[in-house]
Amino acid sequence: MHRPPSVETDLAEELAAVRPALGPRFAAALPGARAAVLTRLWRALAHEPLPWVAGREGCGPRGREGLLLRLRDGRRLLGPPADPYTTAPRVTEVRLDGTAYDDPARLLTELTVPHGAGFAAELGHGVASLALSRAGQDPDHACLTDPKEWPARDWEWEQRVVDGHPYHPNCRARPGFSVAEQLAYGPEHRPSVRLGLLPTAAADCLVSGTWPEHLRDGTRLLIPVHPWQAAHVLGRSGREAMAARPLMSLRTLALADGLHVKTSLSTRLTSSVRDISVGSVAASAVLSAFAETLAPHAHGLLHMTRTLGAATACSPDLAAVLRESPREYGGPGEHVVPVAALAGTGLPRDSAWLGRLARLGLTVGLRMLELGVALEAHGQNLLVVLSPSGEPLRLVYRDLADIRVSPARLARHGVPLPDGLPARIVTDDVTVLRRKLFGSLVAGALAGTAGSGRALGAALESAVRDLPRTPDLMALCEEPLPAKALTLMRLSPGTPGDQWAELPNPLRWQAD
Repeated sequence: MHRPPSVETDLAEELAAVRPALGPRFAAALPGARAAVLTRLWRALAHEPLPWVAGREGCGPRGREGLLLRLRDGRRLLGPPADPYTTAPRVTEVRLDGTAYDDPARLLTELTVPHGAGFAAELGHGVASLALSRAGQDPDHACLTDPKEWPARDWEWEQRVVDGHPYHPNCRARPGFSVAEQLAYGPEHRPSVRLGLLPTAAADCLVSGTWPEHLRDGTRLLIPVHPWQAAHVLGRSGREAMAARPLMSLRTLALADGLHVKTSLSTRLTSSVRDISVGSVAASAVLSAFAETLAPHAHGLLHMTRTLGAATACSPDLAAVLRESPREYGGPGEHVVPVAALAGTGLPRDSAWLGRLARLGLTVGLRMLELGVALEAHGQNLLVVLSPSGEPLRLVYRDLADIRVSPARLARHGVPLPDGLPARIVTDDVTVLRRKLFGSLVAGALAGTAGSGRALGAALESAVRDLPRTPDLMALCEEPLPAKALTLMRLSPGTPGDQWAELPNPLRWQAD
């Protein structure tokens, strides 16, 4: 298929200048990257409440031969059956009024939907960046089959997540990053990053928690700054004094002393601009203290990492948060693994193992929800403590900024609502609470690990058998599963907050 000049061509030219040895592998990775992003985009077209889709109907017996979308302008879009829980790049082309498209950016351009041009550009960049990410991998180390060979350091686990978000079409889009910068800062490329330390008058800063002495210089705070932020936003970098390893979120890095530091990074990655708001700094100590009161209610099955200190120069462009590593909660011989990285461990992930992981996740998540706290337990925030042989034992949760807290539920359990919680996270709306947990844990972390609706349904069926039949559990079992409508959100720049899709309940895969 003829392809006009595109971001793929531009990136290949940059790559030829900075890392020519990767050129052939980049070119070879492009078709798979297109299919991976097209699969994610087709999932959104098939299941999200997009206003320009008039109807959807299956083709063949029980829809197993394909899916037809009727657009409001009269056009027809035909593609394969769409399992909203698959993580395999199964969509290699879709047909718009009979014309085949294998490139997600070209497809979205041809759809000519509102705000589609900008999103199409992001998809084109994401395909090229994903191909670059895959090109930089050693194929001999794609899967670790022997637990004795598993990484000993937390950042090594994080850097094994190559493809990014399992369901977002912008899974690897990094607008504003050159090829050289992606190679220098992307965790999947396994670099060591030099963080600057920017001296800032303490009187001009907001500090939450305890800011360490080694990051002070008299009356000034030394705020860690990501080199991309220093070059493109701040125009100054301060002292280069801290070597760090980027984690899967890219802006969060592991320091040599074991701490994790989240830095401001004012660019859009997947859905959001990754800066650090002044409000999140102000609330960080309160949320961390609140988390310490919650963990005992999980009866030893959940740990929450502490935020040790946060500082901002009263600007989201210059701020940093210091956290303890989740590795602090692993015992001798145990592995603390982000759920997003489980696909690369070499574990069998058969239905029995997935069932045990799902039971652990639901036991903890539903217990916290009943208490009054809905965790955003997606594959990045949620980590599992594995035994030396790979059995799921406990969970670790990090980053409390986007939880939801119900005062009424807390009160029923005699847990006081702390002063100083951000108003946006406080709600008694049961729909909001359930969406937060189910959309992240079930439609995110567990679905991404299972890799298909059938496998997820089997794991959930095993997991829910012995759980208390609370109203929350019954809603999970009987109602459609909420998931963030990630593409709709990117195509709705004037609509703040999350928007949602209702996915087929995965337990129905077992019934069918």
